[in-house]
Amino acid sequence: MNETMVCAVGNVATQPVYRDLANGASARFRLAVTARYWDREKSAWTDGHTNFFTVWANRALATNVGASLSVGDPVIVQGRLKVRTEVREGQSWTSADIDAVAIGHDLSRGTSAFRRPNKEGDTTASPRLEPNWESDPESRSLDVSQQQPEPAGVT
Repeated sequence: MNETMVCAVGNVATQPVYRDLANGASARFRLAVTARYWDREKSAWTDGHTNFFTVWANRALATNVGASLSVGDPVIVQGRLKVRTEVREGQSWTSADIDAVAIGHDLSRGTSAFRRPNKEGDTTASPRLEPNWESDPESRSLDVSQQQPEPAGVT
């Protein structure tokens, strides 16, 4: 299977549109990707051309996009590139879509807090506590009467 997989780093340009369809959830948003380069004459970073992609997410990814992303968020999108050309009212239009496989916040430009979604029908979900990896010194010195004898090995 020959597919063009891309990884695009940019900003969410439109509010994600979430739809719950008969064949599963779907979400879409526009992603703005602007090239930056060092301008030697100005001794400063300069913005280059901005490319816009329509990002499509399906099923669980769509649900999480709807709950996690908003306009202006810096994101990294990985997915299949689909370039489409069509004729509308006598004019040729070209659009670039990304069928997303993974989407995440760009942590080089900010922080994020990850939360797993509740499973459907699970109303008793509670956050898992960090296990105590250090044992209590008092629990190690059990009274001899409370210790169970170890079984003898058979040879």
